[in-house]
Amino acid sequence: MDELDKKLLEQIADLHGIPEGSFNIRKNGESMARNSTSDIEIVPKTDKSGIDIIVHENVKNKSVHIPVLITVGDFKDVVYNDFYVGKNADVTIVAGCGIHNGGACDSVHDGIHTFHLEEGARVRYIERHVGTGDGAGGKVFNPITKVFLKRDAQLVMETTQLGGVTDTVRKTYASVGQGAKFLVKEKLLTDQSERAISEFRVKLLGCDSHTDLVSRSVARGGSFQRFKSLLIGKNRCFGHVECDGILTDNARIVSTPAIDAAHNEASLVHEAAIGKIAGEQLLKLMTLGLSEKEAEDTIIEGFLG
Repeated sequence: MDELDKKLLEQIADLHGIPEGSFNIRKNGESMARNSTSDIEIVPKTDKSGIDIIVHENVKNKSVHIPVLITVGDFKDVVYNDFYVGKNADVTIVAGCGIHNGGACDSVHDGIHTFHLEEGARVRYIERHVGTGDGAGGKVFNPITKVFLKRDAQLVMETTQLGGVTDTVRKTYASVGQGAKFLVKEKLLTDQSERAISEFRVKLLGCDSHTDLVSRSVARGGSFQRFKSLLIGKNRCFGHVECDGILTDNARIVSTPAIDAAHNEASLVHEAAIGKIAGEQLLKLMTLGLSEKEAEDTIIEGFLG
């Protein structure tokens, strides 16, 4: 593991080397290091690129790390990861990908993740995307996430992308069973000519199913963002979508939340607010000695914090 690998791992997974417990580190399309435990097994797929992560019943307070590194240009990596989380298990999964591209051609990572949570299972899923390198080639991410939650299961998905990613299209599909919860916290920053698209389609199928999708984004330079969501309530349920965006320079944000109440006890809410930083906020910080740029950065850091 060289210094670039270590730096990317720290940025995407807060790792300072090979972790303990269960992990799979993938670099440039190949497994770099892998370990399973009696609580969490990691099994390579035999029919395509990827792994099965198997969390056994009643496992508590455990974590698994599955970061991906790409450090070459003109490269496309496609990986299929399936998570099978046993009944009443409670785990943290740390994923994410770092691309360093110093070349003239694009580097691409397409991660297709599918979550199968059994009754009462709870997962906190942390995914960070980072792009570095001064080459003309793009740093491109196209994650697809599929979620299937059985009775009383809960998945908290925290996704972060704060600059350096040239282009990304994130698609998330979820089916939420009885008493289950699907919670999303998205943080996104784009700059220059970067493009980011987030699409969510959530079906609230079970009685008392619940979802809360919160997206906070900042668009700078000439970047473009699109947020699209569809909540479908097919039972007594509660669904909430909140999309808050800050615009600076010549950037653009398009938000299209939609709801489909297919049951008379479905309660679905969507909110969207996009605008520039309030002048009085900048002025207040500038009176404390900050430059306009420093004041703007401080406000954005707090907003995405």
